[in-house]
Amino acid sequence: MVDTSAAAAQGGTTRSNADAAGRGSARSGGHAAESGRASSSAEGAEGAEGRLVLVATPIGNLEDLSPRAARMLRDADLVAAEDTRRSRVLLDHAGSSVPMTSYHEHNEVSRTGPLLDRVAGGETIVLITDAGTPALADPGFRLVREARERGLAVEAVPGPAAVLQALVLSGLPTDRFAFEGFLPRKAGARARRLRELADDPRTLVFYVAPHRAADDLATMAELFGDRQAALAREMTKLHEEVWWAKLPDLARRAGADGVRGEVTVVVAGAPPPAPPSAPQLAARVSELVAAGADRKAAIAEVASATGSPKREVYQAVLDARG
Repeated sequence: MVDTSAAAAQGGTTRSNADAAGRGSARSGGHAAESGRASSSAEGAEGAEGRLVLVATPIGNLEDLSPRAARMLRDADLVAAEDTRRSRVLLDHAGSSVPMTSYHEHNEVSRTGPLLDRVAGGETIVLITDAGTPALADPGFRLVREARERGLAVEAVPGPAAVLQALVLSGLPTDRFAFEGFLPRKAGARARRLRELADDPRTLVFYVAPHRAADDLATMAELFGDRQAALAREMTKLHEEVWWAKLPDLARRAGADGVRGEVTVVVAGAPPPAPPSAPQLAARVSELVAAGADRKAAIAEVASATGSPKREVYQAVLDARG
């Protein structure tokens, strides 16, 4: 997700992240030995061959840069960044003087081959985006795919991702979800995409450009109806905020107040269809019988198709007959 790393410089002024980091450090004592072994293993492998390493970076607070991520930024031969000027703040914070090159949606076709040639030659190339995890609605997919096709080593250093941050803050089911990235800019294409998702029972997560938030939410409200949703903005920053409301209310608020900063919208999945009524069950059985099916077989088929107990379908048929 783009446009957050400039604000990352103010990460040290945000809420009590330092306190949170201290608590996390205290809790992690039991894992120290395991972490040390993993780190030693990784360090031993780092000089063995060239590799492409995707490094997740903070989405708004520099304190969220992991020690491993900082080390990779220092030890790489080259850092490929979405915006080298923005990423310089991050590399300075990590104490890195590694040279950078740009890698973004407008030059990834021409830059992918040369970068992978350097990996093939034994260098460690780190890929970062302006904020968050590379290849998640950001450059990276093409580079990883071609690296795989060439049999090159690919690693990833996990870390922040706006999609997951918003999801866990949303209060909506997290066991099944679909990440849809940014919706199309044109109204017709946006509506078509949302219609395709209208019956999806999974929680849906979208990245939203702030200047299009009102339009995106209005279209969601039109096609998804009165579903619960959450709009998360400026996550991990000083002015982090989560709006929790039904889609129509979110659309109205975005239209009236406007939305600033990086925005992620999480929407409840489609509700399960209402169970068929007794008259509907009986009518379906009658249709099958009229088409030549045996009544017992018709009842079994309707029960299976609707998830209704056979006894319920049979009783519906009896009630319909009077």
